[in-house]
Amino acid sequence: MKKLIIACLFLVLLNSDLVAQSKIPKWDMFEITLKGPSKGNPFIGTTLTARFTNGNNVIDQEGFYDGNGTYIIRFMPTEEGIWNYVTSSNKNELSGKKGSLECIKPASNNHGPVRVSNKYHFKYEDGTPYYPFGTTIYEWPFQDENTKQQTIDYLKTSPFNKARFLAVPPYKDRYIDGPNKLTLFPFEGNNKDNWDFSKFNPEYFKNLDACVLQLKNLGIEADIILFRPYDKGKWGFDTAGQEVNRQFARYMVARYAAFSNIWWSLANENSFIKNMSDEDWDDLFKLVQEKDPYHHLRSIHNADRIYDYTKPWVTHVSYQYYNVVKSPIGTSILRDIYNKPIVNDEINYEGDIDSRWGQLTGEEMTFRFWNAVIGGGYATHGESYKTSPWISYGGRLTGSSPSRIEFLRKLIENNPIGYLEPIDHFYENNMLGKEGEYYLIYFGKDKLKKWDFVLPKRGLARGVKFKVDIIDTWNMTITPLNKTFEIIPMPENNYKFTDKDNSSIKLPSKQFMALRIYKVSDGGKVENDGKNELE
Repeated sequence: MKKLIIACLFLVLLNSDLVAQSKIPKWDMFEITLKGPSKGNPFIGTTLTARFTNGNNVIDQEGFYDGNGTYIIRFMPTEEGIWNYVTSSNKNELSGKKGSLECIKPASNNHGPVRVSNKYHFKYEDGTPYYPFGTTIYEWPFQDENTKQQTIDYLKTSPFNKARFLAVPPYKDRYIDGPNKLTLFPFEGNNKDNWDFSKFNPEYFKNLDACVLQLKNLGIEADIILFRPYDKGKWGFDTAGQEVNRQFARYMVARYAAFSNIWWSLANENSFIKNMSDEDWDDLFKLVQEKDPYHHLRSIHNADRIYDYTKPWVTHVSYQYYNVVKSPIGTSILRDIYNKPIVNDEINYEGDIDSRWGQLTGEEMTFRFWNAVIGGGYATHGESYKTSPWISYGGRLTGSSPSRIEFLRKLIENNPIGYLEPIDHFYENNMLGKEGEYYLIYFGKDKLKKWDFVLPKRGLARGVKFKVDIIDTWNMTITPLNKTFEIIPMPENNYKFTDKDNSSIKLPSKQFMALRIYKVSDGGKVENDGKNELE
């Protein structure tokens, strides 16, 4: 399977010393392959760039050395039509190579890279909304072929459309000896004493190529983590120094930016890499931003010290702070602080291991997902069962939360409004929707017998009529009520509307219930006093 995927990835047409494709769908990958010098250290001593032009569209794409005298430039066309290109290099054999390609309409399942939309949300390049419901599989690229394929098979039927994983393996005994011993590493050499940090190992990265492509073919975003603090003083990948870090980041961008499904995560638990300062991370962020001509999403995953996500090179927040998702208000507050999309990428994991971060029940994981979404953000799943350590190696999903996360994802993706926002979140912390039209109200762990039909007044008008569905988020049922609610201003409360008959909705006195309330007819003048109640 691996050989077949790699063969498909590198299928090209031969033209003298230039290897290239003549047609490529929009947002797919076009490759130029050149033969050039292999003596010395091509990773350091050779520069290679191609300029692609399509009318007023100009994209400068760096190439990379792929070993054995082979150089590759990967390009993702962003507009249909004819693109012309010419290469430039400090080596004569690689410079001045010209050609063209025709960009045709995109494949039906390729909507382009994901972008920030409406300040707090995401969309694909073609405008299709994208709602990240992610999972974590840190080490799956470094497993045996059977485990990697099993991971893909489970992802095919999972609700997850984003996967977080490491670009470099962590130091573990299982990777040193025994059946899981690693034979490929990102740098030349095989241990801390003889790594050559100035030379990459192309065969190692070809494995990553195949993994990113597999995710792309499933429509899953590859949230690839460039740096991590998990060497325990052994391999030394996390203490190689900023010059090596810059070289690695630049190589990764040259190699992977032309994949439409890439997200850049600068690090996992970045503050645990003690030899690096925030200024070092700033430097790497700006390098990735500069070298990536397609402007893929960029963030960094925090540990005990939180990076300043307000900086302009950060596109969204990738958060690890477990208490944030114990209530919807946590994510709402983060939105107000950062004014960017909030992705709670680590909210602890469903599992039964000894570490406290891997002991969530399926109910608790689902509860935290709902809190993140009701707060106006997103969350990322993970499993850490002793019999199936999904977050580490992939393999198989065994937990009870994925099906409930899929239920939530369908509710969010199939709503008739589009992007949903927290409603009156300074006073109501469990409502998401569009004021006056659509409301999701989540009761979490409260066991309510009833809910009085009362809504915040903004966007409402006397006489508006609503229908209601009762949602059991754990049993994944939606029960429509055979009643229409007509609202009026609430007596003695300037900020609320209530049902004209003071109706209540009977609830089953159990956890994890929600309501879906949607308008079915208009009323009179819409109420919106426009005042800033914080003033």
